[in-house]
Amino acid sequence: MATTKKPVHQKELFGHPTGLYILFMTEMWERFSYYGMRGILVLYLTAQTRGDNPGLGWLDGEALSLYGWYTMLVYVASIPGGIIADKIIGQKRAVMIGGFLLVAGHGILSIELMWAFYSGLGLIIAGVGMLKPNISTLVGGLYRQGDERRDKGFSIFYIGINTGAALAALVVAWVADMWGWHAGFGLAAIGMVLGQVIYLSGQKYLVTVGNKPKEKEVNSEDVSIKDIFMQQFSTRIPLTITMLLALVSSVIAWNFIEDQRLAYIIFFIFLSVVVGMMVTIYQDLHSQVEKDRYLVLLLSFIIVIVFWGAFEQAGGLMNLYAENRTDRFLFGYQIPAAAFQFFNPFYIIVFAVPVANFWMWWKHRGKEASSLFKMANGVIIMGLGFVFMVFASMQYETLGKSALYWLALAYLFHTIGELCASPVALSFITKLAPVRYGALMMGVYFAATGLGNKVAGLIGESASEAGELNIFAGITIFCVAFGLLVITILKPLKRLTHGAEEDEQAITN
Repeated sequence: MATTKKPVHQKELFGHPTGLYILFMTEMWERFSYYGMRGILVLYLTAQTRGDNPGLGWLDGEALSLYGWYTMLVYVASIPGGIIADKIIGQKRAVMIGGFLLVAGHGILSIELMWAFYSGLGLIIAGVGMLKPNISTLVGGLYRQGDERRDKGFSIFYIGINTGAALAALVVAWVADMWGWHAGFGLAAIGMVLGQVIYLSGQKYLVTVGNKPKEKEVNSEDVSIKDIFMQQFSTRIPLTITMLLALVSSVIAWNFIEDQRLAYIIFFIFLSVVVGMMVTIYQDLHSQVEKDRYLVLLLSFIIVIVFWGAFEQAGGLMNLYAENRTDRFLFGYQIPAAAFQFFNPFYIIVFAVPVANFWMWWKHRGKEASSLFKMANGVIIMGLGFVFMVFASMQYETLGKSALYWLALAYLFHTIGELCASPVALSFITKLAPVRYGALMMGVYFAATGLGNKVAGLIGESASEAGELNIFAGITIFCVAFGLLVITILKPLKRLTHGAEEDEQAITN
Protein backbone atom coordinates (compact mmCIF):
# COMPACT_ATOMS: atom_id res chain seq x y z
CA MET A 1 0.00 0.00 0.00
CA ALA A 2 1.52 3.32 -1.10
CA THR A 3 1.86 6.19 1.34
CA THR A 4 1.56 9.82 0.40
CA LYS A 5 4.27 12.09 1.72
CA LYS A 6 3.50 15.61 2.82
CA PRO A 7 4.88 18.33 0.52
CA VAL A 8 8.01 19.94 1.96
CA HIS A 9 6.24 23.24 2.62
CA GLN A 10 3.66 21.48 4.81
CA LYS A 11 6.16 19.69 7.03
CA GLU A 12 6.07 20.50 10.73
CA LEU A 13 8.62 20.73 13.50
CA PHE A 14 7.62 20.68 17.19
CA GLY A 15 3.97 21.07 16.19
CA HIS A 16 4.46 24.14 13.96
CA PRO A 17 5.18 24.63 10.24
CA THR A 18 8.90 24.23 9.57
CA GLY A 19 8.81 27.60 7.80
CA LEU A 20 8.23 29.26 11.18
CA TYR A 21 11.70 28.28 12.33
CA ILE A 22 13.24 29.54 9.07
CA LEU A 23 11.61 32.91 9.70
CA PHE A 24 12.55 32.71 13.40
CA MET A 25 16.25 32.35 12.55
CA THR A 26 16.08 34.96 9.79
CA GLU A 27 14.53 37.56 12.08
CA MET A 28 16.84 36.63 14.96
CA TRP A 29 19.92 37.41 12.88
CA GLU A 30 18.32 40.49 11.34
CA ARG A 31 17.62 41.86 14.83
CA PHE A 32 21.15 40.82 15.87
CA SER A 33 22.55 42.98 13.09
CA TYR A 34 20.16 45.90 13.67
CA TYR A 35 20.43 46.10 17.45
CA GLY A 36 24.14 45.37 17.39
CA MET A 37 24.73 48.32 15.10
CA ARG A 38 22.19 50.51 16.95
CA GLY A 39 23.88 49.77 20.28
CA ILE A 40 27.26 51.15 19.18
CA LEU A 41 26.16 53.84 16.70
CA VAL A 42 25.96 56.82 19.08
CA LEU A 43 29.04 55.66 20.98
CA TYR A 44 31.01 55.50 17.72
CA LEU A 45 29.84 58.95 16.68
CA THR A 46 30.89 60.55 19.97
CA ALA A 47 34.15 58.65 20.55
CA GLN A 48 37.28 60.77 20.31
CA THR A 49 39.06 60.77 16.99
CA ARG A 50 42.28 59.64 18.68
CA GLY A 51 42.91 56.89 21.17
CA ASP A 52 42.60 53.13 21.47
CA ASN A 53 39.19 53.02 19.78
CA PRO A 54 38.80 56.22 17.70
CA GLY A 55 35.42 57.39 16.48
CA LEU A 56 34.14 60.47 14.68
CA GLY A 57 34.45 62.89 17.61
CA TRP A 58 30.96 64.38 17.22
CA LEU A 59 29.27 66.34 19.99
CA ASP A 60 26.57 64.46 21.90
CA GLY A 61 23.83 66.65 20.44
CA GLU A 62 25.00 66.02 16.88
CA ALA A 63 25.15 62.27 17.45
CA LEU A 64 21.69 62.14 19.03
CA SER A 65 20.28 64.21 16.17
CA LEU A 66 21.54 61.68 13.62
CA TYR A 67 20.28 58.85 15.83
CA GLY A 68 16.81 60.43 15.81
CA TRP A 69 16.72 60.82 12.04
CA TYR A 70 18.05 57.32 11.47
CA THR A 71 15.65 55.48 13.79
CA MET A 72 12.72 57.52 12.49
CA LEU A 73 13.50 56.71 8.86
CA VAL A 74 13.89 53.00 9.67
CA TYR A 75 10.23 52.91 10.71
CA VAL A 76 8.93 55.28 8.05
CA ALA A 77 10.62 53.12 5.39
CA SER A 78 8.32 50.28 6.48
CA ILE A 79 5.46 52.12 4.74
CA PRO A 80 6.83 51.95 1.17
CA GLY A 81 8.32 48.54 2.01
CA GLY A 82 4.88 47.19 2.86
CA ILE A 83 3.25 48.82 -0.16
CA ILE A 84 5.85 47.42 -2.58
CA ALA A 85 5.31 43.93 -1.15
CA ASP A 86 1.50 44.11 -1.09
CA LYS A 87 1.08 45.61 -4.54
CA ILE A 88 4.05 44.48 -6.64
CA ILE A 89 6.51 41.76 -5.58
CA GLY A 90 5.00 39.92 -2.60
CA GLN A 91 6.29 39.64 0.96
CA LYS A 92 8.63 36.72 0.31
CA ARG A 93 10.68 38.51 -2.33
CA ALA A 94 10.56 41.77 -0.33
CA VAL A 95 12.16 40.03 2.66
CA MET A 96 14.86 38.58 0.39
CA ILE A 97 15.65 41.99 -1.14
CA GLY A 98 15.64 43.58 2.30
CA GLY A 99 18.11 40.98 3.50
CA PHE A 100 20.52 41.71 0.64
CA LEU A 101 20.27 45.46 1.31
CA LEU A 102 21.04 44.86 5.00
CA VAL A 103 24.04 42.66 4.23
CA ALA A 104 25.39 45.40 1.95
CA GLY A 105 24.60 48.17 4.43
CA HIS A 106 26.22 46.56 7.46
CA GLY A 107 29.17 45.43 5.35
CA ILE A 108 29.81 48.93 4.00
CA LEU A 109 29.68 50.34 7.55
CA SER A 110 32.79 48.30 8.36
CA ILE A 111 34.76 50.48 5.91
CA GLU A 112 36.40 53.41 7.71
CA LEU A 113 35.32 56.14 5.28
CA MET A 114 32.54 58.75 5.62
CA TRP A 115 30.94 57.93 2.26
CA ALA A 116 30.68 54.33 3.45
CA PHE A 117 29.14 55.43 6.76
CA TYR A 118 26.27 57.38 5.19
CA SER A 119 25.78 54.88 2.37
CA GLY A 120 25.61 52.05 4.90
CA LEU A 121 22.97 53.84 6.97
CA GLY A 122 20.90 54.47 3.85
CA LEU A 123 21.04 50.83 2.78
CA ILE A 124 20.10 49.66 6.30
CA ILE A 125 17.09 51.99 6.35
CA ALA A 126 15.92 50.62 2.99
CA GLY A 127 16.65 47.03 4.03
CA VAL A 128 14.75 47.18 7.31
CA GLY A 129 11.89 48.91 5.50
CA MET A 130 11.62 45.99 3.09
CA LEU A 131 12.16 43.18 5.60
CA LYS A 132 10.54 44.12 8.90
CA PRO A 133 6.90 44.81 7.94
CA ASN A 134 6.75 41.78 5.64
CA ILE A 135 8.37 38.97 7.58
CA SER A 136 5.60 39.07 10.20
CA THR A 137 3.05 38.72 7.40
CA LEU A 138 4.86 35.58 6.26
CA VAL A 139 4.57 34.13 9.78
CA GLY A 140 0.82 34.70 9.79
CA GLY A 141 0.48 33.18 6.33
CA LEU A 142 1.90 29.86 7.51
CA TYR A 143 -1.32 29.19 9.44
CA ARG A 144 -4.84 28.74 8.14
CA GLN A 145 -7.52 31.15 9.29
CA GLY A 146 -8.72 30.08 12.74
CA ASP A 147 -5.67 27.89 13.46
CA GLU A 148 -5.29 27.97 17.23
CA ARG A 149 -1.50 27.61 16.87
CA ARG A 150 -1.14 31.05 15.26
CA ASP A 151 -0.77 33.05 18.50
CA LYS A 152 1.79 30.61 19.85
CA GLY A 153 3.65 30.77 16.56
CA PHE A 154 3.93 34.55 16.88
CA SER A 155 5.12 34.13 20.47
CA ILE A 156 7.90 31.82 19.26
CA PHE A 157 8.78 34.34 16.56
CA TYR A 158 8.85 37.14 19.17
CA ILE A 159 11.36 35.12 21.19
CA GLY A 160 13.59 35.07 18.11
CA ILE A 161 13.47 38.87 17.90
CA ASN A 162 14.57 39.33 21.49
CA THR A 163 17.14 36.53 21.39
CA GLY A 164 18.84 38.29 18.49
CA ALA A 165 18.71 41.65 20.28
CA ALA A 166 20.12 40.17 23.51
CA LEU A 167 22.97 38.40 21.72
CA ALA A 168 23.81 41.56 19.81
CA ALA A 169 24.01 43.67 22.97
CA LEU A 170 26.62 41.35 24.44
CA VAL A 171 28.63 40.09 21.47
CA VAL A 172 28.74 43.18 19.22
CA ALA A 173 29.44 45.43 22.22
CA TRP A 174 32.34 43.20 23.29
CA VAL A 175 33.82 42.96 19.77
CA ALA A 176 33.56 46.74 19.28
CA ASP A 177 35.24 47.29 22.64
CA MET A 178 38.07 44.83 21.96
CA TRP A 179 38.77 45.33 18.23
CA GLY A 180 37.17 48.65 17.34
CA TRP A 181 33.85 50.07 16.18
CA HIS A 182 34.18 48.90 12.60
CA ALA A 183 34.82 45.34 13.75
CA GLY A 184 31.48 45.60 15.58
CA PHE A 185 29.78 46.85 12.40
CA GLY A 186 31.43 44.00 10.51
CA LEU A 187 30.13 41.44 13.00
CA ALA A 188 26.62 42.83 12.53
CA ALA A 189 27.10 42.23 8.80
CA ILE A 190 28.17 38.62 9.42
CA GLY A 191 25.03 38.08 11.51
CA MET A 192 22.88 39.35 8.65
CA VAL A 193 24.71 37.10 6.19
CA LEU A 194 23.83 34.09 8.36
CA GLY A 195 20.20 35.18 8.45
CA GLN A 196 20.11 35.61 4.68
CA VAL A 197 21.69 32.19 4.06
CA ILE A 198 19.10 30.55 6.33
CA TYR A 199 16.25 32.39 4.60
CA LEU A 200 17.38 31.49 1.09
CA SER A 201 18.01 27.86 2.00
CA GLY A 202 14.56 27.57 3.58
CA GLN A 203 12.51 28.78 0.60
CA LYS A 204 11.10 25.30 0.04
CA TYR A 205 9.26 25.64 3.36
CA LEU A 206 7.67 28.95 2.29
CA VAL A 207 6.25 27.98 -1.08
CA THR A 208 2.65 28.97 -0.36
CA VAL A 209 3.15 32.28 1.48
CA GLY A 210 4.10 35.81 0.47
CA ASN A 211 3.97 35.24 -3.28
CA LYS A 212 3.51 37.95 -5.90
CA PRO A 213 0.02 39.43 -5.43
CA LYS A 214 -2.72 38.78 -7.94
CA GLU A 215 -4.54 41.57 -9.71
CA LYS A 216 -6.98 43.38 -7.43
CA GLU A 217 -10.63 42.61 -7.92
CA VAL A 218 -12.63 45.35 -9.58
CA ASN A 219 -15.02 45.60 -6.64
CA SER A 220 -12.30 45.66 -3.98
CA GLU A 221 -13.01 48.14 -1.18
CA ASP A 222 -9.33 48.59 -0.29
CA VAL A 223 -8.25 52.24 -0.51
CA SER A 224 -4.73 53.08 -1.66
CA ILE A 225 -2.56 55.99 -0.54
CA LYS A 226 -2.81 57.32 -4.09
CA ASP A 227 -6.61 57.50 -3.73
CA ILE A 228 -6.26 59.42 -0.47
CA PHE A 229 -3.75 61.87 -1.97
CA MET A 230 -6.04 62.55 -4.94
CA GLN A 231 -8.95 63.22 -2.61
CA GLN A 232 -6.83 65.22 -0.16
CA PHE A 233 -5.57 67.66 -2.77
CA SER A 234 -8.94 68.06 -4.47
CA THR A 235 -11.03 68.67 -1.33
CA ARG A 236 -11.11 72.18 0.14
CA ILE A 237 -10.71 71.62 3.89
CA PRO A 238 -7.96 68.95 3.82
CA LEU A 239 -6.07 70.87 1.12
CA THR A 240 -6.28 74.13 3.08
CA ILE A 241 -5.09 72.48 6.29
CA THR A 242 -2.21 70.72 4.51
CA MET A 243 -1.01 73.83 2.69
CA LEU A 244 -1.38 76.10 5.73
CA LEU A 245 0.51 73.72 8.04
CA ALA A 246 3.24 73.18 5.46
CA LEU A 247 3.67 76.92 4.89
CA VAL A 248 3.69 77.92 8.57
CA SER A 249 6.02 75.11 9.67
CA SER A 250 8.41 75.77 6.78
CA VAL A 251 8.59 79.48 7.62
CA ILE A 252 9.26 78.64 11.28
CA ALA A 253 11.97 76.17 10.29
CA TRP A 254 13.59 78.66 7.90
CA ASN A 255 13.72 81.44 10.50
CA PHE A 256 14.42 79.58 13.73
CA ILE A 257 16.35 76.43 12.79
CA GLU A 258 19.95 76.83 11.69
CA ASP A 259 21.28 73.27 11.54
CA GLN A 260 19.69 70.81 9.11
CA ARG A 261 17.22 73.46 7.97
CA LEU A 262 16.29 71.74 4.69
CA ALA A 263 15.83 68.37 6.41
CA TYR A 264 13.41 69.88 8.91
CA ILE A 265 11.44 71.68 6.20
CA ILE A 266 10.97 68.37 4.35
CA PHE A 267 10.07 66.71 7.66
CA PHE A 268 7.42 69.35 8.48
CA ILE A 269 5.93 69.14 4.99
CA PHE A 270 5.68 65.36 5.42
CA LEU A 271 3.87 65.82 8.76
CA SER A 272 1.52 68.39 7.17
CA VAL A 273 0.61 65.90 4.44
CA VAL A 274 -0.05 63.20 7.05
CA VAL A 275 -2.33 65.54 9.05
CA GLY A 276 -4.21 66.46 5.88
CA MET A 277 -4.55 62.75 5.08
CA MET A 278 -6.07 62.12 8.51
CA VAL A 279 -8.61 64.91 7.94
CA THR A 280 -9.45 63.51 4.51
CA ILE A 281 -10.15 60.07 5.94
CA TYR A 282 -12.32 61.53 8.71
CA GLN A 283 -14.43 63.40 6.15
CA ASP A 284 -14.79 60.26 4.05
CA LEU A 285 -16.22 58.17 6.90
CA HIS A 286 -19.96 57.69 6.65
CA SER A 287 -21.21 56.61 10.07
CA GLN A 288 -20.84 58.37 13.41
CA VAL A 289 -19.56 55.12 14.93
CA GLU A 290 -16.68 55.04 12.46
CA LYS A 291 -15.89 58.71 13.10
CA ASP A 292 -15.91 58.26 16.89
CA ARG A 293 -13.66 55.21 16.72
CA TYR A 294 -11.37 57.06 14.34
CA LEU A 295 -10.90 59.90 16.86
CA VAL A 296 -9.86 57.37 19.53
CA LEU A 297 -7.55 55.80 16.95
CA LEU A 298 -5.80 59.15 16.50
CA LEU A 299 -5.33 59.40 20.28
CA SER A 300 -3.74 55.96 20.28
CA PHE A 301 -1.22 57.26 17.73
CA ILE A 302 -0.37 60.09 20.13
CA ILE A 303 0.17 57.52 22.90
CA VAL A 304 2.51 55.62 20.56
CA ILE A 305 4.52 58.80 19.86
CA VAL A 306 4.80 59.66 23.57
CA PHE A 307 5.82 56.13 24.53
CA TRP A 308 8.57 55.71 21.95
CA GLY A 309 9.73 59.28 22.38
CA ALA A 310 10.69 58.40 25.95
CA PHE A 311 11.55 54.72 25.53
CA GLU A 312 14.05 55.24 22.68
CA GLN A 313 16.39 57.17 24.96
CA ALA A 314 17.82 53.66 25.44
CA GLY A 315 19.97 53.71 22.32
CA GLY A 316 20.75 57.42 22.58
CA LEU A 317 20.94 59.46 25.78
CA MET A 318 20.99 56.48 28.16
CA ASN A 319 23.65 54.81 26.03
CA LEU A 320 25.85 57.90 26.38
CA TYR A 321 25.08 58.02 30.09
CA ALA A 322 26.31 54.46 30.46
CA GLU A 323 29.49 55.37 28.60
CA ASN A 324 30.35 58.64 30.34
CA ARG A 325 28.63 58.71 33.73
CA THR A 326 28.33 55.12 34.95
CA ASP A 327 30.80 53.06 36.96
CA ARG A 328 30.82 50.01 34.68
CA PHE A 329 33.32 47.90 36.59
CA LEU A 330 32.00 44.55 37.82
CA PHE A 331 34.35 42.03 39.46
CA GLY A 332 37.32 43.97 38.06
CA TYR A 333 36.05 43.97 34.46
CA GLN A 334 34.71 47.09 32.74
CA ILE A 335 31.45 46.30 30.96
CA PRO A 336 31.15 47.94 27.50
CA ALA A 337 28.49 50.65 27.54
CA ALA A 338 26.59 49.09 24.61
CA ALA A 339 26.22 45.84 26.60
CA PHE A 340 23.59 47.55 28.78
CA GLN A 341 21.25 47.23 25.80
CA PHE A 342 21.05 43.56 26.82
CA PHE A 343 18.69 44.34 29.69
CA ASN A 344 15.63 45.15 27.58
CA PRO A 345 15.45 41.96 25.44
CA PHE A 346 16.47 39.85 28.44
CA TYR A 347 13.70 41.31 30.58
CA ILE A 348 11.21 40.79 27.74
CA ILE A 349 12.05 37.08 27.55
CA VAL A 350 11.74 36.76 31.35
CA PHE A 351 8.65 38.90 31.98
CA ALA A 352 6.53 38.61 28.80
CA VAL A 353 4.48 35.67 30.08
CA PRO A 354 4.10 36.93 33.70
CA VAL A 355 2.89 40.35 32.48
CA ALA A 356 0.41 38.75 30.06
CA ASN A 357 -0.82 36.44 32.84
CA PHE A 358 -1.19 39.39 35.21
CA TRP A 359 -3.49 41.23 32.82
CA MET A 360 -5.52 38.07 32.30
CA TRP A 361 -5.85 37.62 36.08
CA TRP A 362 -6.69 41.31 36.47
CA LYS A 363 -9.41 41.09 33.85
CA HIS A 364 -10.95 37.96 35.38
CA ARG A 365 -11.28 39.82 38.66
CA GLY A 366 -13.57 42.24 36.89
CA LYS A 367 -11.03 45.07 36.85
CA GLU A 368 -10.41 47.55 34.03
CA ALA A 369 -8.25 45.87 31.39
CA SER A 370 -9.03 47.68 28.14
CA SER A 371 -6.28 48.33 25.62
CA LEU A 372 -6.27 52.07 26.36
CA PHE A 373 -5.89 51.36 30.07
CA LYS A 374 -2.95 49.03 29.42
CA MET A 375 -1.30 51.52 27.09
CA ALA A 376 -1.71 54.38 29.56
CA ASN A 377 -0.27 52.29 32.37
CA GLY A 378 2.57 51.25 30.09
CA VAL A 379 3.46 54.91 29.55
CA ILE A 380 3.32 55.57 33.31
CA ILE A 381 5.44 52.55 34.27
CA MET A 382 7.97 53.31 31.56
CA GLY A 383 8.10 56.94 32.69
CA LEU A 384 8.71 55.89 36.29
CA GLY A 385 11.79 54.04 35.07
CA PHE A 386 13.42 57.42 34.55
CA VAL A 387 13.15 58.07 38.29
CA PHE A 388 16.11 55.72 38.64
CA MET A 389 17.99 57.80 36.08
CA VAL A 390 17.24 60.87 38.21
CA PHE A 391 18.78 59.06 41.20
CA ALA A 392 21.73 58.07 38.99
CA SER A 393 22.25 61.68 37.95
CA MET A 394 22.11 62.86 41.56
CA GLN A 395 24.66 60.22 42.55
CA TYR A 396 26.90 61.27 39.67
CA GLU A 397 26.80 64.89 40.77
CA THR A 398 27.79 63.83 44.28
CA LEU A 399 30.38 61.09 43.61
CA GLY A 400 31.47 61.67 40.03
CA LYS A 401 30.09 58.24 38.95
CA SER A 402 26.74 56.48 39.23
CA ALA A 403 26.16 52.81 39.98
CA LEU A 404 25.25 50.45 37.16
CA TYR A 405 22.23 49.09 39.03
CA TRP A 406 20.36 52.33 38.32
CA LEU A 407 20.44 51.49 34.62
CA ALA A 408 19.37 47.90 35.32
CA LEU A 409 16.36 49.15 37.30
CA ALA A 410 15.47 51.80 34.71
CA TYR A 411 15.49 49.24 31.91
CA LEU A 412 13.36 46.89 34.04
CA PHE A 413 10.59 49.48 34.34
CA HIS A 414 10.95 50.45 30.69
CA THR A 415 10.49 46.82 29.67
CA ILE A 416 7.45 46.26 31.91
CA GLY A 417 5.97 49.40 30.40
CA GLU A 418 6.73 48.14 26.90
CA LEU A 419 5.05 44.80 27.62
CA CYS A 420 1.94 46.66 28.80
CA ALA A 421 1.75 49.13 25.91
CA SER A 422 3.45 47.84 22.78
CA PRO A 423 1.80 44.42 22.19
CA VAL A 424 -1.73 45.82 22.54
CA ALA A 425 -1.19 49.02 20.54
CA LEU A 426 -1.11 47.45 17.08
CA SER A 427 -3.97 45.08 17.95
CA PHE A 428 -6.06 48.00 19.24
CA ILE A 429 -5.50 49.91 16.01
CA THR A 430 -6.76 46.97 13.95
CA LYS A 431 -9.94 46.92 16.06
CA LEU A 432 -10.72 50.61 15.53
CA ALA A 433 -9.47 51.27 11.99
CA PRO A 434 -12.21 51.66 9.35
CA VAL A 435 -12.23 48.53 7.21
CA ARG A 436 -11.50 50.43 3.99
CA TYR A 437 -8.45 52.08 5.56
CA GLY A 438 -7.06 49.17 7.56
CA ALA A 439 -3.83 48.78 5.57
CA LEU A 440 -3.26 52.53 5.48
CA MET A 441 -3.63 52.79 9.27
CA MET A 442 -0.84 50.23 9.66
CA GLY A 443 1.37 52.58 7.70
CA VAL A 444 0.37 55.50 9.91
CA TYR A 445 1.18 53.37 12.97
CA PHE A 446 4.73 52.86 11.67
CA ALA A 447 4.95 56.60 10.94
CA ALA A 448 3.85 57.38 14.51
CA THR A 449 6.49 54.99 15.86
CA GLY A 450 9.08 56.68 13.66
CA LEU A 451 7.99 60.12 14.85
CA GLY A 452 8.39 58.90 18.43
CA ASN A 453 11.96 57.91 17.61
CA LYS A 454 12.62 61.37 16.18
CA VAL A 455 11.16 62.95 19.34
CA ALA A 456 13.56 60.78 21.35
CA GLY A 457 16.47 62.23 19.40
CA LEU A 458 15.26 65.80 19.97
CA ILE A 459 14.91 65.19 23.71
CA GLY A 460 18.39 63.71 23.84
CA GLU A 461 19.83 66.69 21.96
CA SER A 462 18.45 69.08 24.58
CA ALA A 463 20.34 67.28 27.37
CA SER A 464 23.56 69.13 26.51
CA GLU A 465 21.92 72.39 27.56
CA ALA A 466 19.26 71.36 30.08
CA GLY A 467 21.33 68.65 31.78
CA GLU A 468 20.56 64.94 32.09
CA LEU A 469 18.97 65.25 35.53
CA ASN A 470 16.41 67.78 34.28
CA ILE A 471 15.72 65.77 31.13
CA PHE A 472 15.17 62.51 33.03
CA ALA A 473 12.95 64.25 35.59
CA GLY A 474 11.01 65.99 32.84
CA ILE A 475 10.39 62.71 31.00
CA THR A 476 9.13 61.13 34.23
CA ILE A 477 6.73 63.97 35.02
CA PHE A 478 5.38 64.22 31.48
CA CYS A 479 4.86 60.46 31.01
CA VAL A 480 3.12 60.02 34.35
CA ALA A 481 0.93 63.08 33.81
CA PHE A 482 0.06 62.02 30.26
CA GLY A 483 -0.78 58.46 31.32
CA LEU A 484 -2.97 59.70 34.18
CA LEU A 485 -4.75 62.08 31.80
CA VAL A 486 -5.63 59.18 29.49
CA ILE A 487 -6.91 57.15 32.46
CA THR A 488 -8.96 60.16 33.65
CA ILE A 489 -10.81 60.40 30.32
CA LEU A 490 -10.95 56.63 29.83
CA LYS A 491 -14.72 56.30 30.23
CA PRO A 492 -15.67 58.79 27.50
CA LEU A 493 -12.97 57.34 25.26
CA LYS A 494 -14.37 53.84 25.71
CA ARG A 495 -17.83 55.14 24.85
CA LEU A 496 -16.40 56.52 21.60
CA THR A 497 -15.11 53.05 20.68
CA HIS A 498 -18.72 51.82 20.69
CA GLY A 499 -17.77 48.45 22.16
CA ALA A 500 -15.06 47.57 19.61
CA GLU A 501 -13.20 45.37 22.08
CA GLU A 502 -16.39 43.91 23.55
CA ASP A 503 -17.55 42.98 20.06
CA GLU A 504 -14.29 41.13 19.43
CA GLN A 505 -14.57 39.31 22.74
CA ALA A 506 -18.11 38.20 21.88
CA ILE A 507 -16.87 36.82 18.57
CA THR A 508 -13.98 34.89 20.09
CA ASN A 509 -16.04 33.41 22.95
